[in-house]
Amino acid sequence: MINNEKYNGLIKYLKSLGKVVLAFSGGVDSTFLLRVAKEALGDNVKAVTILSPYIPKWEIAEAQELVKELGVQHEIIEAPIIDSIKFNPEDRCYLCKTAVFAMILSIAKEQGYDYVIDGTNFDDISDYRPGLKALKELEVKSPLLECKFTKAEIRAFSKELGLNTWDKPPYACLLTRIPYGNELKVEDFEKIENAEKYMMSIGFRAVRVRCHGNLARVEVARQDRSKLFNEELLDTISENIKECGFKYVTLDLQGYRVGSFNENIMKNLNEQNK
Repeated sequence: MINNEKYNGLIKYLKSLGKVVLAFSGGVDSTFLLRVAKEALGDNVKAVTILSPYIPKWEIAEAQELVKELGVQHEIIEAPIIDSIKFNPEDRCYLCKTAVFAMILSIAKEQGYDYVIDGTNFDDISDYRPGLKALKELEVKSPLLECKFTKAEIRAFSKELGLNTWDKPPYACLLTRIPYGNELKVEDFEKIENAEKYMMSIGFRAVRVRCHGNLARVEVARQDRSKLFNEELLDTISENIKECGFKYVTLDLQGYRVGSFNENIMKNLNEQNK
């Protein structure tokens, strides 16, 4: 039990919702929210996880384990690649979230839950996230956003609660590894998942492998870039990522940053708003 004004405000907010279904990915935000929702609502919270070609299998397995540890009801639903996002449009996140959350809302309605909630936090509104529009239209509640919880606060409270996700690197679905306008292919998701899993296995926790056809553009955390200044390691990484199905392997010199494919979009939006 944490005695903190902001934390208590979140507890109060969740209690006001009655009975909820949480869209659960197993990430830092949704795990913290699930833990607090369990404290606030007891058995009146259920976790729903999406199983899709663009969600890594290891992430589904982690989500299952986390829910088991927290003692919460859990359901996994399959979501295919819908036709409207087949060629990865810039509003892909909006279209995808509209379809996925419509499925979750249907489950909530059928099973007698009052609201669907998600782990959007206060920092998320600073990035290009068209999916937020979908959540608003569907009247999905975002308690961490409403109560103005930042990522840093969520990590700090998660650590205090003993959640092992407190220092988990940020993660996003594999759709974010494909350039806008490119056709989405299951085989590309498999290549990306295997390549990132390999990079994590050799100690690069925050990593993205952006897929440009046969070329892999690897982003590691900025503070980890110096670890790559080793010819033998570079050769080993190149060999292993090629075994995942890529023909060429490159290193992004800027290092990992959230939403690197969104950089031009954000630049254009900022210029329009001047």
